[in-house]
Amino acid sequence: MTQVTMTINGRAVSGDVEGRTLLSDFLREDQRLTGTHVGCDTSQCGACVVHVNGEAVKSCTALALDLEGAEIKTIEGMANADGSLGVIQQAFQDNHGLQCGFCTPGMVMSAAALLKDNPTPTETEVRDYLEGNICRCTGYHNIVKSIMAASGQDVAAVAAE
Repeated sequence: MTQVTMTINGRAVSGDVEGRTLLSDFLREDQRLTGTHVGCDTSQCGACVVHVNGEAVKSCTALALDLEGAEIKTIEGMANADGSLGVIQQAFQDNHGLQCGFCTPGMVMSAAALLKDNPTPTETEVRDYLEGNICRCTGYHNIVKSIMAASGQDVAAVAAE
């Protein structure tokens, strides 16, 4: 076991991990941050996306030990300081961008990364960016609407698939 220290959602944390401990396991099991979902363990579904030093990362393929000193943001860190939903989370709620909710944390985290780099993406850019995130329920239409709404764009213009 080796001790790893990082900042998660603005809070310094440390824990003893094995060399093979994935970031997703460290977050869920050691830190009890269960909003980060694991759907495939192979980096295919995107349910486990978190931000590492400001970049979107699939936490099921990142080793916790490799992230010594890193800044991690999970879905729990996306809420406002008062506990209310953040802009992207609220847009997902307002535009019915979720159904079962399993993929939603990864979708929100991916959306945040996209909007950081491209504050007003086109519908095509949103769809292309979400290529690494799988949703088995919604057909993506309302997810795209949610991301467009979070960017401040008119969602009425989002074409139905």
